[in-house]
Amino acid sequence: MSADARWSDLAPRVASGVAMAAVGLGAIWAGGVVFAALAVALGGLMTWEAARLYASTAPTRAGLSGAAALALALWLPGIFVLPLVAAAVLVNAETVPRARGPFAALALAALLAPWVIFDLRAGEAGLTWVLWLALVVIVSDVAGYFAGKALGGPKFWPRISPKKTWSGTAAGWLGAAAVGAVFAGPTGAGVVLIPVSVLVGMAGQMGDVAESAVKRMQGVKDSSNLIPGHGGVLDRFDAMLGAALALGLMRAAGLV
Repeated sequence: MSADARWSDLAPRVASGVAMAAVGLGAIWAGGVVFAALAVALGGLMTWEAARLYASTAPTRAGLSGAAALALALWLPGIFVLPLVAAAVLVNAETVPRARGPFAALALAALLAPWVIFDLRAGEAGLTWVLWLALVVIVSDVAGYFAGKALGGPKFWPRISPKKTWSGTAAGWLGAAAVGAVFAGPTGAGVVLIPVSVLVGMAGQMGDVAESAVKRMQGVKDSSNLIPGHGGVLDRFDAMLGAALALGLMRAAGLV
């Protein structure tokens, strides 16, 4: 493969990435209703994409009802969130002709992850924590992308995600650790945030791999074509789903 071909997707990828970063950082900074609106929009779009991936007869209904359930869940006590979101997912699973379990798992992740991030933003030092989480995912992805392109080497999981290499995966871990080191002081978490960042980064990578597996099983390249250079919303936020859900479990267990 020529050098030009290897980097041919860089320009649209960077342009879309800059636009998403601007919107995301603005919403993170604003918090409150603005951040809630972004979380609901992303949750609804990802649920819509999940429904399309599994050939739902009503993907638009799935996206809208998922967004509505998430919008309500954002303002309810945490104990009500899982039952509410799960109910919306199960109702829409009835529109999927087969593989309803995998669809439900993906749709549930698509709705729970935004709730975890919104809850994180609403907590103490929420702005700092959400910036940390976003940077763990972004830096891990960017480091992995460039290291994998430049260094190549053995494939990480060729049957599922043939473009990913061990060099890129390891670079992602190092990038996540660096972010953890930078935020150890501002978050008040101390040096424990470094290994936590690596674990969250790993979970993000597995979210990426899991979505790649879904697309491979469904015979599609992208979850949609909404974002130039990135495919769909799930294609861009698959790592964030894994990272946010892992962080949510750590917080529930009192580890962070």
